[in-house]
Amino acid sequence: MAKTILVFIETRESKIRKSSIEALSAARRLAPENTLAAAVLGPCDDAATLAHYGAGQVYTVNSGSLASFSADMYSAGLNAIVEMVKPDYIAGSATIFGRELFGRLAAKLGRTPASDCVEMHWNNGEIKLVRPVYSGKARSTVSFRGDPPSLFTLRPNVFPADSPDVSRSCEVSAVEMAIQAGTASVTLVEVLKPDTAELDASEAQVVVSGGRAMKGPDNFEILRKLVSVIPNAALGASRAAVDSGWIDHHYQVGQTGKVVSPQLYIACGISGAIQHLAGMSSSKCIVAVNKDPEAPIFKVADYGIVGDLFEIVPKLTEEFKKLLAS
Repeated sequence: MAKTILVFIETRESKIRKSSIEALSAARRLAPENTLAAAVLGPCDDAATLAHYGAGQVYTVNSGSLASFSADMYSAGLNAIVEMVKPDYIAGSATIFGRELFGRLAAKLGRTPASDCVEMHWNNGEIKLVRPVYSGKARSTVSFRGDPPSLFTLRPNVFPADSPDVSRSCEVSAVEMAIQAGTASVTLVEVLKPDTAELDASEAQVVVSGGRAMKGPDNFEILRKLVSVIPNAALGASRAAVDSGWIDHHYQVGQTGKVVSPQLYIACGISGAIQHLAGMSSSKCIVAVNKDPEAPIFKVADYGIVGDLFEIVPKLTEEFKKLLAS
């Protein structure tokens, strides 16, 4: 039996985020008989292009109260679309905003969401999901009971985005939201942006992270040099480095930071505490650089380099330059 899947599309500066295209593509591949719709909240310059990735209908809610992310306002806007579409499933990406939004919407709808899923299967007309549990030590297969809609989020960089089919088109419909600005419990005061337009680690194909062994903020420049020579690469850090004040929390990878799933994760001077592994253990290939041969990170690494990162990382940077120049 065909079902309706509504995919929340996250935007940044009016542009659709890559992780949302991944979620939409994954929902499209699930079962061809399903009806696929997309929900866009706030300003968006390219909502119509969602048809290229499988959306059969796009619903938008755009008002002054959605100019910046607010869990109150966004859950109200998404709920307005849900009441109109009446989907069987509501999907999204497990970004920082996605996790907060789906938690708020689930409470509003009286549902329990399946968060941060890394596998999705169609079984007898129902969705079954696989998600990491116990800080990534095990995986749990879950399904939904009760009345629809059921909510779930997908881990970024795990589900590949489809190539766009520009021949596809769909209708874009505007939806009115009853709740207006001024009723939010949290008000955005200021947006602090990094000095450089760095790629977000959650969407990068390569992540280079530093830990306590970086010894200070200035030494992260060694890692930035490596990041600068690798295409689609981003900088990350362990909680120890962030708590020491050496780098902003924006870069933190781990249970209390970002969850990343790059093709390549290079851990420099990171011991491998379970909280950090929870944020990067789904990486396709893990390379660890550490002076301690007994460091726990080597147990999960595909390749391990025992040595001083201040000697090894510059050599890696030079080798990447040679490799990528050829």
